Amino acid sequence: MNPATSVLLTDLYQLTMLQGYHEAGMADTAVFEFFVRRLRPERGFLLAAGLEQSLAFIEQMRFAPDELEWLASTRRFGKDFLASLETLRFTGDVHAMPEGTVFFPNEPILRVTAPIAQAQLVETRLINLLHFETLIASKAARSVLMAPDKLLVDFGLRRAHGAEAGLLAARASYLAGFSGTSTVLAGQQFGIPLFGTMAHSFIQAHDDEALAFEHFAHAQPDNVVLLIDTWDTEVAAHKVVALAPRLAAAGIRIKGVRIDSGDLAEHARRVRAILDAGGLNDVIIFASGDLDEFALRDMLAAGAPVDGFGVGTHLDTSSDLPYLDCAYKLQEYAGRARRKRSEGKATWPGRKQVYRQHDADGRMARDVVTLESDAQPGEPLLVPVMRGGRRLAQAPHLLDIRRHAAANLARLPESLRRLESFDYPVEISPALHELAAEVDRST
Repeated sequence: MNPATSVLLTDLYQLTMLQGYHEAGMADTAVFEFFVRRLRPERGFLLAAGLEQSLAFIEQMRFAPDELEWLASTRRFGKDFLASLETLRFTGDVHAMPEGTVFFPNEPILRVTAPIAQAQLVETRLINLLHFETLIASKAARSVLMAPDKLLVDFGLRRAHGAEAGLLAARASYLAGFSGTSTVLAGQQFGIPLFGTMAHSFIQAHDDEALAFEHFAHAQPDNVVLLIDTWDTEVAAHKVVALAPRLAAAGIRIKGVRIDSGDLAEHARRVRAILDAGGLNDVIIFASGDLDEFALRDMLAAGAPVDGFGVGTHLDTSSDLPYLDCAYKLQEYAGRARRKRSEGKATWPGRKQVYRQHDADGRMARDVVTLESDAQPGEPLLVPVMRGGRRLAQAPHLLDIRRHAAANLARLPESLRRLESFDYPVEISPALHELAAEVDRST
């Protein structure tokens, strides 16, 4: 069993509700929407991600015989209900914001329209996928904004919360504008460029640091990036300068050096001076070690001569904001708008669309959340991606998604491009207010 594709990777209450729908004969069309309720003040925007994995899950959603046998063994479910699950497939429609689209609280980024059992069953896994990749893509985008035109590499696999998280974090960060990842499987699965150097253990395994550099250079002649902070960073930089002519005679060029500890900005300044004095002006300096967007901002603002960054733990765990207050809620059933009115968690009913308006410079100026039937000025952000259980187009190439994300980030208002709080205007339309009041009166 592959946990990533198993329908049993869900919450128990999805199945108990499905049995309730089955026994009550409830099979009408339901509309659910995924959205984020609110953001913490430290975050100004989000970047949609995870749609492709969500659609793949929906397409292949089915119960395997051994899964149905196990469900029967729990004695929680009736035979007729379990028999109905044998042929359950997704036959509905999906509308979504394309991956790489900037969005804000209260804006649905995905809408599922399907018979209620189908639309209900996908809830847990869709939230799981959309939440995680959006969380990481949004975190990565902040580093991209702080370090434009710098080499940015995802280094976070070893600290990610599990194998799938590490793999999807590599995808989400690349989608958001990172240059690549150290996660090898992400290169094979998604075609993401791979970057990697060496660990301190490689240096420690040698009795001589310069010999370790030389061995690595001959083993990886096209990717000579040397880790120089195992013992003394500046002394190691001098060793790199001394080694360079010998490697050049063998046709090997030193591409860069990596600094992973200490005062990275100050070490970078000293190492840059040593390399330049030794004629290695084209050797880049790559920094890593407990980095996030704030560290990148501060180092570059201080003029640190760093050409690239490895961002790991803080990225793959989204350490400062480890979760989003997101939800997948019923907005319509059997042709009637539905609304949740729970304190602090009320929803806007009905099938919705988000319209984005831009200013004269092409920057995002204002969003309007309204009913699908209530056309507004601006660009509609939700587009049809699946009809009758089938995708309407082939999955876009990851490079195209990346370009879409870059175009969206380029259109951010200047205030949202900085690491500070800013309330972007998102208006709830009069039509949506009127429908909510109507639903309230009828319930």
